[in-house]
Amino acid sequence: MDRLDTPALPALGRLLMSLIFILSGWGKLFAAGGTIGYIAAHNLPLPAVAYAIAVIVELGGGLLLLTGLFTRPVALVLAVFCLVTAFVFHGFGDMNNQIHAMKNIALAGGFLFVAARGAGAWSLDAALRRRRTGMPLPA
Repeated sequence: MDRLDTPALPALGRLLMSLIFILSGWGKLFAAGGTIGYIAAHNLPLPAVAYAIAVIVELGGGLLLLTGLFTRPVALVLAVFCLVTAFVFHGFGDMNNQIHAMKNIALAGGFLFVAARGAGAWSLDAALRRRRTGMPLPA
């Protein structure tokens, strides 16, 4: 067995990728007015609806990714979300926004990899699959 072929690495990757979304979504819950104003300042229609979508995607998607439940579709949603926010909210106008945009583009790439490979053995997706098939927990 390759030393990097361990069930811990996908779980750690999901943890690290999910933290930014969980923390951001949680923060948005307590800053609705400011977040809606920021969305409105970017001339998006229905800023309150966009705010609700952002909270659901960030907090809900982050928690689902963390636990590894519905991982592949959640990863696709988060990839699209990252790309939209990269180009709509950050763009490439100045160095700070360019860094944020590139971070989101890189995260989208990571999410596409997660969507392709799945959550790994230490996930609720794998636990549900094992339960359905009667397979044992991996070492």
